[in-house]
Amino acid sequence: MRNILIVEDDKDFQDYLRELLVKNDYLVSVASTGVRALKIAKELEPSLVVLDLELPDMNGQGVCIELRKEFPSLPIIILTAKNAISEKIEGFNLGADDYITKPIIPEEFLARVHARLRRETDNKTVIKISDLELDNKKVEVKRAGKLINLTPHEFKLLQYLMSNKGIVLSRERILNQIWSYSYEVESRVVDVYMGYLRKKIDGGYKNKLIHTIRGFGYTIKA
Repeated sequence: MRNILIVEDDKDFQDYLRELLVKNDYLVSVASTGVRALKIAKELEPSLVVLDLELPDMNGQGVCIELRKEFPSLPIIILTAKNAISEKIEGFNLGADDYITKPIIPEEFLARVHARLRRETDNKTVIKISDLELDNKKVEVKRAGKLINLTPHEFKLLQYLMSNKGIVLSRERILNQIWSYSYEVESRVVDVYMGYLRKKIDGGYKNKLIHTIRGFGYTIKA
């Protein structure tokens, strides 16, 4: 059974999330502060963390950074009342895998939790395309033997592209798979991150691997 860590200082909301997850057969641990959350994470090594950004002792961004250092592949869902695109991008850059705003819709929240846990078990250890290699276990990416430093969310995006080699993926499909978003207004997030990824993966190389298919989306191929 998967253990989920809820980091939330609002006791009523914390209890609500715990009850919701327990009813759906998850083991649940809770923390009301960032310090406590980091301590529990090191002791229990949870399968997923639901992290509120507004905490009494340290901000959620700091907790996210520390969790990502300790557990590079740990799924983290940020939970907050904020909804601006810039704040979402900031959260992803810090290492979050998903971002859901309050008030939550129970069915959507559970679907995102389930999706994140499923994706962590579905990944192959090593994926190769041409001279590009992605190691899921080591959380490393190399091209022509040279290590490429990616943010956690850039890694997730590249992982999805490489797992679907040669398949044209629409912005909407990428949003749903990587960010679990379904709103058209958010589609620019894909373009922003694809730009980041292109610079790191294809910059300086004659053989470009990431391609834009106008009117359809993106693909990666040799």
